[in-house]
Order: sequence, then C-alpha cells, then structure tokens
Amino acid sequence: MALTKLRRGHKAAPIAEINMIPLIDVSLVLLIIFMVMTPFLVQQQIKVNLPRSVSASEAPDRPIVISIQRQGELSLNGHAVAVANLESELKPLLGPDGDRPVVIQADRDLPLQNVVSVMDIAKKLQVVKLGISVQQPK
Repeated sequence: MALTKLRRGHKAAPIAEINMIPLIDVSLVLLIIFMVMTPFLVQQQIKVNLPRSVSASEAPDRPIVISIQRQGELSLNGHAVAVANLESELKPLLGPDGDRPVVIQADRDLPLQNVVSVMDIAKKLQVVKLGISVQQPK
C-alpha cells in the first residue's frame, strides 16, 4: 500500500483511491483488438476456389449460400450438411414464397454433376432465384 507524505510533519496516510487510468488503457486496447479481429473471424471459414467470369455482379441481399468443396462436401450457410439432408435443411430457409435467393459456390475443379444435383434440389423446392457464384477477374 502506498503512503503519501504530507507537509508540515504530519503522518503519512495511505492512498485510498483506485487508479482508473491503467484499467481504461487496457480496456481500450482490448476494444481495438476485438474491432480489428471481428471481420476476420466473421468471414466464411470454408475455402472454395471459385471460377472467374467477366460479367460477374454482386449477390442480392441475404442469399442462402450453398458451398460445394472439391471433395464434394456441402455446406449450407457455412454449416456442413449431407447431400441427402440438403432438401430438408434448405426448405425452412426459403420462406413461405420461396423468393429468397440461393447462391451456389462450387469449386472450379468440381465435376459438373455435383452442381447439377444441387440445382435439381433447389428447383424441386421451387426456388425462384438461383445463381452460381464466380470471381471477378483481377
């Protein structure tokens, strides 16, 4: 405990206050770290090597994303799903009218049959807007 020395020969008294400056400094540093790291943590963790297209455009608002990796593994909005369960998992996400857009992100080295199978499931559920994600050329 720190003691302070008073003028005129009085006894030293202990400091009874908590110094808030170090606490505020640490809190601000942690806040900055979380603000910088959050965009990296939120990005999709599944890596798909997308094909390139000259006429690529931005995706519509709130699309349902179906990713197909090179080994044929499927994920629905970032969560792994089996091909047999895709229809049952996709149906509640479409909404009552089925007007929510669905975007397929398929690896460029993937056989076309895998993409067609996913498109068939989407059409079976009467998806109105169906698209395939591509990379814009650099």
